[in-house]
Amino acid sequence: MHWHELTIHTTEEATEMISNFLHEAGAGGVSIEESGTLNKVRDTSYGELYDRPLNDIPEGQAVMKGYFADGSDLEAIYEEVYNRIEELRTYDIDPGTAALSWRRVHEDDWADAWKQYFKPQRVSDRLTIKPTWETYEPVHADERIIEIDPGMAFGTGTHPTTSLCLRTLEHVIQGGEDIIDVGTGSGILAIGALKLGARHVLAIDLDPVAVGIAAANVTLNGLSEQVTVREGDLLQVIKTSEQADSTHLGVQLPVQIIVANILAEIILLFVDDVYEALASGGLYIASGIYKNKEQLVKEALEKSGFSIEATNRDDDWVAFVARKA
Repeated sequence: MHWHELTIHTTEEATEMISNFLHEAGAGGVSIEESGTLNKVRDTSYGELYDRPLNDIPEGQAVMKGYFADGSDLEAIYEEVYNRIEELRTYDIDPGTAALSWRRVHEDDWADAWKQYFKPQRVSDRLTIKPTWETYEPVHADERIIEIDPGMAFGTGTHPTTSLCLRTLEHVIQGGEDIIDVGTGSGILAIGALKLGARHVLAIDLDPVAVGIAAANVTLNGLSEQVTVREGDLLQVIKTSEQADSTHLGVQLPVQIIVANILAEIILLFVDDVYEALASGGLYIASGIYKNKEQLVKEALEKSGFSIEATNRDDDWVAFVARKA
């Protein structure tokens, strides 16, 4: 089977947004290759070694590829994706040159090629992410393994925003908490939270593809009884909790922790909803924030009544730990 590969030259700042655009345009898969230069500060706290660049992509730049089936309306896809990328400039997000180009490829050239770069990765003191096709044995007695097959959903744990969230969850989970994971993607944060001692996690996402992949990964980790995966947004969850029968949510609102690893622009839309869904003293972990949106998100959190307890960073990405008064 042949596919049409749409290549986009852009910036690391814009990759998450463009990934969403490609999926919504009907992409059967999306790949992201960021700068591999050694000038980039890399986290080596868990023993990673970097002795050479991974590619020749300039610092701060990225090359993305979306794959579309034969028979797709390439002209319409090109126009839709291009216009949405250009619209990012109005939100002070720089997509760079945003140069787009098509080529036709065979499925074997891309479908599984990316898997060779996804290896078991220790992302915190206790958490290691292992792709399903790799063999790995825990090194330490307290090591927790997250089995993952991301499919078409964002979230392998290799992106700074995901690893930031996992490390932050490790620091804040005490045990027995009810947690909501907003924009769950592959379900990696929900699974990690359970591995760290949470009682139950409600994982929600607006993308039905992500919901299916998250549910599969939850089952893969043997956590179907402790993670509830639902399609929807946080406001729908709040409304459902106000109904007589809300037991199918799995969690009892208000919850102790909410985590959202999504775009800063989306985070800004539901800060008040998060505040309402959190118990007094509860924590909100907000990640997926590029450095140029840090102050904007911080001000929105404080305006809603949150106090910022920690600001964690990885490369150019930021994760806030905010507490409800």
